[in-house]
Amino acid sequence: MSNLNRKQALVPKMYCRFFGHQYQVSKQVTEFVYEYKCCKCKKEVTTNSKGGLTELTTQSREINAVLEHIHYRRQLKIKGAPIAE
Repeated sequence: MSNLNRKQALVPKMYCRFFGHQYQVSKQVTEFVYEYKCCKCKKEVTTNSKGGLTELTTQSREINAVLEHIHYRRQLKIKGAPIAE
């Protein structure tokens, strides 16, 4: 990686260090669980069981996917719509 590319990659990270991340919702998993992405440095986080933010890892992505599937099926059941397997 050239020096210019390295400097360009450091600028957003330094901005977030000084001013904090600017998270935007990238995905709504349920009413209470969201995935966020910083619009400056592209760091991804998700809400944990206590409502705080934790880094979005492969394991937490899988957990969110399963949680989203369960939530979707539960919502269909509440509405009385037929559930396809």
